[in-house]
Amino acid sequence: MERNQQEPTLFQDMDSGEKRLNELGYKQELRREMTLFKTLAISFSTMTLFTGITPLYGSSLQYAGPASLVWGWVVVSFFTWFVGIAMAEICSSFPTTGSLYFWAAHLAGPKWGPLSSWCCAWLETIGLIAGIGTQAYAGSQTLQSIILLSTGTNKDGGYFAPKWLFLCMYVSLTIIWAVLNTFALEVIAFIDIISIWWQVIGGLVIVIMLPLVALTTKSASYVFTNFEVGADATGVSSKPYAVILSFLVSQYSLYGYDAAAHLTEETKGADKNGPIAILSSIGIISIFGWAYILALTFSIQDFSYLYDPSNETAGAFVPAQILYDAFHGRYHNSAGAIVLLFVIWGSYFFGGLSITTSAARVVYALSRDKGIPFSSIWRQVHPKRKVPSNAVWLCAAICILLGLPILKVNVVFTAITSICTIGWVGGYAVPIFARMVMAEKNFKAGPFYLGRARRPVCLIAFLWICYTCSVFLLPTYYPITWETFNYAPVALGVGLSLIMLWWVVDARKWFKGPVRNIEIQNGKV
Repeated sequence: MERNQQEPTLFQDMDSGEKRLNELGYKQELRREMTLFKTLAISFSTMTLFTGITPLYGSSLQYAGPASLVWGWVVVSFFTWFVGIAMAEICSSFPTTGSLYFWAAHLAGPKWGPLSSWCCAWLETIGLIAGIGTQAYAGSQTLQSIILLSTGTNKDGGYFAPKWLFLCMYVSLTIIWAVLNTFALEVIAFIDIISIWWQVIGGLVIVIMLPLVALTTKSASYVFTNFEVGADATGVSSKPYAVILSFLVSQYSLYGYDAAAHLTEETKGADKNGPIAILSSIGIISIFGWAYILALTFSIQDFSYLYDPSNETAGAFVPAQILYDAFHGRYHNSAGAIVLLFVIWGSYFFGGLSITTSAARVVYALSRDKGIPFSSIWRQVHPKRKVPSNAVWLCAAICILLGLPILKVNVVFTAITSICTIGWVGGYAVPIFARMVMAEKNFKAGPFYLGRARRPVCLIAFLWICYTCSVFLLPTYYPITWETFNYAPVALGVGLSLIMLWWVVDARKWFKGPVRNIEIQNGKV
């Protein structure tokens, strides 16, 4: 296939990413000022070191013991590389801010492109907006533990934030992220550069210090080989089922690397730097995430005490109890635990900020292609700051609505996490499947190209995504009651049914996928 054609005069001395964007039919409307490091910082911040592992660590540990949790991270990391590599190749060819749904439209061809684009766009939009909610919820949970330990403990009359205050913290975080995202992207990029150092340095401090501070550490045989089904606490007695559920923490943590793709219209040399940022983020998180899991697991003092509702952290947050046991056991105070919890909370803050950035870009891109009601409002770009501020506030408003059930329902985080993962990761599946089945002659490769390896890589990636989405629909506790019911299948079923009904009744008549806003004929705009 011929790929080295002579470039038109129009594209000489033009950034390679902008040139490819023009070839695809889009004007350069956003500022292209992001460097590779800044893009990597935002992508890394979206995945984040602590935000996936910390909130689900306790439940995953309880299902089948430490060995399943520890080795689950390795297994999930292995398959995540296939997904990342498949996406990096597509990103190299299509460096647009619409990313996944744009890819789906072009890869699926003129017949299936509009439907593929529609499904992918809405899955990704749902996943990203729910992703803001997961960060706000887990960040509030961490802040709740910080307040509790700072005012005493659960045993010493410390203040445990009630549901109404928890909701206020959730809403406040969401609004702060929206406000910051209305500034120029350079502000977000600067904050995310702080984020990457915060998490790398903070991660190293926790990984190294925690096992050293703990009075006793678990043996290697306990960490790597102990398998114990927690049927009494979870109601799950089947060993295979328990293992599947223990993997959820890893499957929830190891995605978000597509954030680099959402910023490709603002990144220099995006056809090269986008794929590099995607793969680098996966590599960093794979290593640091496993080290963090090991540090927590080696530092456990009393496994059963971690879940005791009468313990110092009210049994509400297992990592907080592990930190408390380590520092109080050594120094007889909780100051060290509070400091490290603040480091973890910072990770949620940076993660939520970055996911808000990504969500707004997807909503903006979909609005630009008239795929959202009142698109003319959400596609508007701030004339001075060149950011999609209206899209930012739409995402924040929906996220706040998702959090309102906190006042009455105890399984909100489980539901939001499932919706986020299925929507976000499910969105990956559409372009990857289209890339796998399309004719190679129709694909214009970018600098990162898999060649003959693309079909096996895409097949493994697609099957893994299907498996991941399936397991997040499963019940996580038995017996199933209103308190333990995973209502994500219902919420997703209703939402996706309405979206597809809209497609059948109306949208299929006018939605054609990405809409070109420039025409190139014979190398001229």
